[in-house]
Amino acid sequence: MRPLNTALLALPLLIASAPVLAQGPVAIDIGAGRLDSAIIALGRQAGITIGISDARLGTHRVRRLRGVMTPERALERLLDGSDARSVQLASGHWRIVRATPTSRRSGAPIRLAVAMPVPVAQPVEEIVVTAQGARSDGLTRDLFGHLRLDGDFALGGQGRGSDALIERLPSLGSTQLGPGRNRLFLRAIADSSFNGPTQAVVGQYLGTARLNYNAPDPDLRLVDLASIEVRQGPQGTLYGAGTLGGVIRLVPNMPDLDDWQAGQSVSLAATQHGDPSADASAMLNAPLVPGAIGIRAVIYGGRDGGYIDDRLRGRDDVNRVETLGGRIAARIEPGDDWTIDLMGAAQSIDGRDSQYADRLGDRLDRASPFAQPFRNRFRLGQVAIGKQWDSFELLSTSTVTGLDLTETFDTSQPGAEPSLFRQRGETRLITNETRLSGETPGGIGWLAGTSLLHNRYRIRRARGSVERSSAITGIENQVDEATAFADLTIPATERLFLDLGGRISHVRLSGEALDAPLAAVAILARSSARRQQTAFLPSAGLRYRFSDRVSGHARYQEGFRPGGIGVRDDMVRRYRPDAVSAVEAGLAFSGSTLSGDVTLAYTRWRNIQADLIDSDGLPATENIGHGRIVTLDATLAWQPVPAFSIEASAVWADSRLADPSAGIFVLPQNRTGFDFASIPTGAVIAESNDLPNVARLSGRMAASYRASLGDAGDLTLGATLRYVGRSRLGIGPVLGAVQGDVLDTGLSASLQRGGRSFWLQASNLLDTRGNRFALGSPFTLPLGDQITPLRPRTIRIGADFSF
Repeated sequence: MRPLNTALLALPLLIASAPVLAQGPVAIDIGAGRLDSAIIALGRQAGITIGISDARLGTHRVRRLRGVMTPERALERLLDGSDARSVQLASGHWRIVRATPTSRRSGAPIRLAVAMPVPVAQPVEEIVVTAQGARSDGLTRDLFGHLRLDGDFALGGQGRGSDALIERLPSLGSTQLGPGRNRLFLRAIADSSFNGPTQAVVGQYLGTARLNYNAPDPDLRLVDLASIEVRQGPQGTLYGAGTLGGVIRLVPNMPDLDDWQAGQSVSLAATQHGDPSADASAMLNAPLVPGAIGIRAVIYGGRDGGYIDDRLRGRDDVNRVETLGGRIAARIEPGDDWTIDLMGAAQSIDGRDSQYADRLGDRLDRASPFAQPFRNRFRLGQVAIGKQWDSFELLSTSTVTGLDLTETFDTSQPGAEPSLFRQRGETRLITNETRLSGETPGGIGWLAGTSLLHNRYRIRRARGSVERSSAITGIENQVDEATAFADLTIPATERLFLDLGGRISHVRLSGEALDAPLAAVAILARSSARRQQTAFLPSAGLRYRFSDRVSGHARYQEGFRPGGIGVRDDMVRRYRPDAVSAVEAGLAFSGSTLSGDVTLAYTRWRNIQADLIDSDGLPATENIGHGRIVTLDATLAWQPVPAFSIEASAVWADSRLADPSAGIFVLPQNRTGFDFASIPTGAVIAESNDLPNVARLSGRMAASYRASLGDAGDLTLGATLRYVGRSRLGIGPVLGAVQGDVLDTGLSASLQRGGRSFWLQASNLLDTRGNRFALGSPFTLPLGDQITPLRPRTIRIGADFSF
């Protein structure tokens, strides 16, 4: 499973290595796989810089290359039989381009991978990889601060979901309601702790398929992936609405039309104070018609043992979660450079009970009169059709996505009969995107396209006793969006690249109250709202290579979310669109043993959509005012010897509600002599102007050691230390609870030999509790502190096999 950076569609990809070494013969050892992976390895081993003008060339399969040879000879052998050729730009600098019909070797096949997953209109990026080797988990960072984890990281996740990404990236945060219920946050842009009508702030993709809109993180398992790409900061110009904080894209391995492949993985885990866990997965790749038709199927399942006890019901380990899912993809190459890709995916998550505790016991238990289960059902279907010409290509993708989430919350009050609240959210998303992209003879990369989107979000709610509940007002919001976008990448000089882009979107929103009482209907004139919005989102950036070791970038970009309707105090209310604009600048360097990068970003957030608690204890969406966010993130990697590496990464964030709306009153820090009678009647009182779920400081340190044991295989040892700082749950007196200040530790060991790998992992070595998230049920939150502890000390052992 090799990394595939198809995000760089028809635009230059620069792999900047360490200082150029002598161009004489060097020892080369590159494994069989994809061309894009092979040239990264060659750049490291030979100390040269290699660029790809067309990222789709990277899908070409190469054989193992081993021996002592010049970089020129190595490139020639890697490109043998492909539809690409190498061009030497200067000493130690090479570029791989698509061969023209006159330069392509006679009889060499033209293999098109048009529909290998690519993002929705991606600009040029530069991936920086040192010649001495990438970080131990395959992490690379481009000159815009975007991150890419190769397929080896997905293997390291061992069938886990988004929690594996959160542990790896300090800039990625999440609520902790449970798998399939969480909201993700990037670059300190966080809005709410609840699942409601507001659109997500992080766009999630499987290949080119959008996974979420109003829905929470579907938490797909990281199985059989080519790479994972994380783009930080607003991405509205290229990805549209709902990407205020950034984009996460899971790039799956697509069918190989030439080779049969298979793989399987299995693991067992033991958790102190809890139940055991297990998971397994399997993959099969079948070229049904070699060179023309192939399929690839993946299936996986697992059980995460519970570790929360319920004192009131006398039950142990109540929060067990079971996951079952899979996907199947088919690729058809009918000829004449056409490619057709079909993909389907489905996943179900069943949580037996919620995973929160209180502070009255050992912080791994609570007292609830009944279970609070949850269920997530996700499914997806996609068709992609592509056509390649000599200098440009066409790609059109259509996707249908559905996600249903059912949740139960305890609403019981002291001295009263047990009561509950249930809600069911249903999201239906239909999208189509068609784009043309290419490169001019002068090296200018261009992309233009259109996008159509329809999303319907419906939430129904009920409240009452355990035996009987009655419907209360729900919501249905529908969004129709038509978009045109374009992007240019201009190589102004050999060192300077300019990026310009724009997106114009027309959004039509309609909202309706469901199961509304007559009073609300009268107040809002049949409980419906319709509005339209046209938004233009520009972007501009530049990247400059000061030298082969140092590069810098600056970028401006925007994002937005449409408005909608919500329910507060049994009243149907409209909330306005919100928007962000961000400017960032960064530097990156790479040396013989030391590399690093730092990025400073400033973001303005207007008309913030956030959730408050109404008089009935229900979450309600409101525009709370304008905010500003300053972030500084940095990474430093040190590799003193080839076998040993250390990496440290950290994010500092200052996220504030700078200009509260009329309904929000932020108390001053110094309240000596403050006149509380001056607080407006009915205002929501906030203890702090901190925006929710944003830690002031988060960081991670990791060390890795690799050694060859000869015929026994290759041994890898690893250790991690991760810290998440303090943050607040939300805005208001109930949601002002403090959370975070959590330290987690881990150790790992793996032995790999050929297509077999055996591994051992240990997490939370100190068996600490912590408080990752200060919410279990918003209705009982005022009665006492709620905490979400770390999973107790856990030991996992497993094996992976590939054929």
